[in-house]
Amino acid sequence: MAKRRVKFTFPKELVDQPLIYQIGRQFSVVTNIRRANVVQDEGWVILEMEGDEDSLEKAIEYARVQGVRVDPVEGDIIAG
Repeated sequence: MAKRRVKFTFPKELVDQPLIYQIGRQFSVVTNIRRANVVQDEGWVILEMEGDEDSLEKAIEYARVQGVRVDPVEGDIIAG
């Protein structure tokens, strides 16, 4: 299984949508929220995603198509 760490940045219109849940369910990807800051009009989430490489690519592309900015994250998020 492959693993990716990404930062999702959500625009105002997507903050209240269950996008991470949908990704896990639709693409059989295990998601683990490592850090997050979500307020009424914006939000970001540092997310670990685990699954087969094809599913990870499709999940990330799905998020982008929905309007989420997706950036790769390196290193251990919790340790800093």
